[in-house]
This record gives sequence, C-alpha cells and structure tokens, in this order.
Amino acid sequence: MATKPIYAVGLDAGSTKTRLVVSVLEEGRLRFLGAAAVASHGWSKGNIADQGEVADTILTALREAEAQAGVSVEAVVVGMGGPSMRGANGRGVLELGYVREIEQRDVNRVVDRASRVQLHEDRMLLQMFPQDFVVDEHPGHRDPRKMLASQLEINVHLLTASVVEHNSLVGAVNQAHLAVEETVFEALAACYAAVLPEERREGVAVVDIGSESTELVVYRGDAMYLASTVQVCGDHFTRDLAKGLCLSFEDAEVVKMEFGCALSESCPENVLVELPTPENRERRHAQLKFVNSILEARAEELFRFVRHELARVSMDHGLVGGVFLTGAAARLPDLCDVAERVLQCQARYGLPFGIQNWPEAMNDPEWSAAAGLAMYSAKLKAKAEQQRLTAGWLGKILR
Repeated sequence: MATKPIYAVGLDAGSTKTRLVVSVLEEGRLRFLGAAAVASHGWSKGNIADQGEVADTILTALREAEAQAGVSVEAVVVGMGGPSMRGANGRGVLELGYVREIEQRDVNRVVDRASRVQLHEDRMLLQMFPQDFVVDEHPGHRDPRKMLASQLEINVHLLTASVVEHNSLVGAVNQAHLAVEETVFEALAACYAAVLPEERREGVAVVDIGSESTELVVYRGDAMYLASTVQVCGDHFTRDLAKGLCLSFEDAEVVKMEFGCALSESCPENVLVELPTPENRERRHAQLKFVNSILEARAEELFRFVRHELARVSMDHGLVGGVFLTGAAARLPDLCDVAERVLQCQARYGLPFGIQNWPEAMNDPEWSAAAGLAMYSAKLKAKAEQQRLTAGWLGKILR
C-alpha cells in the first residue's frame, strides 16, 4: 500500500509580495515542488487593512503554486511579523519540595509556569523559546532531567503578538480555503532556512528587512536571546529618495532598484542618472553620489537601531557568527558593508538552503522566510508522523 505524500507548505504573506512554497517530505528530506510570488493587496503600514483582499491575494498565490507543483494544498505554516510583535524575557520556577531526581513531568510543569504570563487585553503568546535551566541556583543547563535538585527554574524568551492582527491573518488564510498549522515569527523562519545550527554557536543575528517592517532575531547556540522589530524598513529608503529627488513613490522605487546602493564614497562626482519625468516636462538628472548618500544615511540609521536592540541583551559586541540579512529590501547593493561598519561584525546575505531542487532563480534573500516556513511545516509533520508510528507500534505490542 502506497503511503500518502507529506506536503510541507510555507506562506509568507507580506505587505508588498505574498510568497508561497510547496515541498514534499520524502525519507526525511525536503524536496521543492513549486512556488508563487504575487503582489499583495489589503495591507497598510505592515497591518491588515482589508482581510478579504489579503485572502484573495493568498488564493491567487495558492493557485499558481498548486499549478506549478501539480498537487493540492490543504494546510500551511504562516509567517507573522510587523510592528505588533514584541519580545521579552521570562522565567518559571518550580519547588520540588525535597532533593530528588528531576523528571520529564517537572520540566513540563516549569515550562508551563513560564508560559503563564499576564498580558494586555490585545496580546497573545505566539511562541516561547527556552534559553536555559537553573538547577538549585546553578544556571546554564540544557537538559536537567535525572539531575538531583530541590528547585528547578527555566529562563525563556517570550514572543507576543496582537490578537486582532493574528486573528485577521489566520482568518484571511482560512478564507482562502487553507488550514493554519502554526503561525511563526518571520525572522525566525528566515533564520531556520539560512543559518546552520553550528553558525549560531558563537552568536548570530538575522535581520529580515521587508517593505513595511523589519524583524530581528538573535541566537547564541540553541538559545534565542532576542526577538524584536526595528523601526526602519524598505519603504523608508524609497520615501527618502522620493522626498530628496521630488519624485513619486513609484518613480523613487524605480530609481532605487536601477541605480541605488548603500555606499556613496566610491561614486564619482560627475556621474548623473536620469530621473523619471512626466511627458510634458523636461528631463531631469541627479548625481549618482547624491542618490546613494540618501540611501546610505537611511542604511546607517537602520543598523544603529539594530545595534541598540542588540545592546538590550548585551550582544552588541557578541555576534562572532555575524549578521545575516534577509528579506526583499536586503538586496540593496552594499548593504552588507554598511552593516559591518555599524555593527562591527561580519555581514552576509541569508540565502535559503536545505531544500532539494531549489530553483537557482529563487536563491535570493527575499525567499528565505517562505523557505523557512516550509521547512518548519516539514518539521511539524515529521514529528507528528513519528508520534503516529510510535503509537501504532505501541498499540500492536499492548494488544
């Protein structure tokens, strides 16, 4: 009897582009089947303004991806980001009563206590990331089971989201006839696809730069130290050009994509670029150095904000593994150089890997989050399949 294929699908519903990746899990390995990227509608300033338009966008991407993959998709792991996301450290404490061996149920109880936090009315706990266990006031333990102790603590990083925004996103996905397996922080998904576990060992940051939001995650080893959002995003670069060059937002975006880079020092003074102008006006030109100086100033501000966030967890000088840039707005040339200068660590693009037959044309930082969401879906389904098989064998033994 042939086994039913296990499809792993990731949906990155961004405010400018909606990307969907379809893959299949075969013998523990993930193989690419199809993908789609369509223009997004129904968003405003990183938040959902029209749930129906967002649902129509998702449905369009779904149909394109299904046609390319040749399969029917029923459920997805969805990425969530934007200004409503918040990260904070927390802890849980469990008194064991007397010195005894720590069991799995004790670990479950202390984790449960750490997740019980008082939140504002419009906040919900999206994800919780264990950092380390403290056994009788001795920190730094990864697995406390079978240790002798009278007290067990856990330090965690809690990621919260707006209930309204979360429900709007899930509602839009459901409206597109899809079930939501889980909602995952987009920067975490990008990290999942672009950063190897061994690269996180000495400290690494992933900066996912989108059009209307920028998200940040910081890891040291297996522990997440920070999940946060940054005030500067890709549209700020375009608006700066629009204001500085007296252009519309759309024309400024064209200039940024065709001529822009994040460093101005290497630009000759005498190089001019032709600016988009209406038919009834004379052609206008601007110095390329001036164009790039505008972009450079905004890039420096972006990474100063990132440095400020890193300083909150004392990691502003601790990124031995460097910083990875993902997201569509990360493609601005020389942005890595500005990141290295401001953050004083190695910077590189975070490209998706780990999925077989991944198209060369999609080897781009804008696809990292969608790829990571598909990989996260595969992880969930592989775990569920393992539990099903274990339960099946156990049932046969106990019959």
